[in-house]
Amino acid sequence: MVAAQVAVLLLLWLFAPLQLFPRLGEVLVKLKQLITTQGMLQDLWASLKMIFAALGIATVLALLISYLTALPFFRPLAYSASKMRYLTLTGLSFFIGLQIQQGYQAKLSILVFGATVYLVTGMTSVILSTTQEEIDHARTLGMSEWRSFVEVVVLGKLPDMLEVVRQNFAIIWTLITLVETLYQSDGGIGLLLQRQNQYKHLDGVVVIQLVILAIGALQDYSFGALQRLFFPYARLAAAK
Repeated sequence: MVAAQVAVLLLLWLFAPLQLFPRLGEVLVKLKQLITTQGMLQDLWASLKMIFAALGIATVLALLISYLTALPFFRPLAYSASKMRYLTLTGLSFFIGLQIQQGYQAKLSILVFGATVYLVTGMTSVILSTTQEEIDHARTLGMSEWRSFVEVVVLGKLPDMLEVVRQNFAIIWTLITLVETLYQSDGGIGLLLQRQNQYKHLDGVVVIQLVILAIGALQDYSFGALQRLFFPYARLAAAK
């Protein structure tokens, strides 16, 4: 069904294109040009490395902050971190630029900060959704307080945590296309997109956007596959 829908869209694009949208043939030619003469694959690889580095660091930080909310003393920390997602990129990049001069580290810091505050928001909601019945059930099995916390909150909520990471992965793609235009020393897909936009190359903009969309969809599917592989019982609970 999905393949049929994609085929229909491609046929519409090929035979009935929008006036303001480049034709399929033009997009394919531009894709070849970007790969062979403008280093799109190298820029994409540079962006992917930074994205996964930022995601790994942000996930660890968000998990730490979120699990600490099980203790009332640390809940203001998670609350403050979640509200920082309203900070603008312009002010944030200025502050980080004053502290960090190296372009790669500055970009990574912005991405980690942006991803962490969104992940903390979702992960904290998951932790606080733990019911007293779940804790009491662990206690009736003879578990200590710490064992109940580990089994119910830490291990029991891992499928939900992975889902939060999957849902918030897109924010890193949004941020990286912006930070790579601010710090242009190491290239990246965002810088290539900015150049295509600067010179009004609509076909190039469409190519890069479609590539990002395809990679994002693949990553989204990969997270779903990991969840089905490591937490098959989570789907059974959701079905109920």
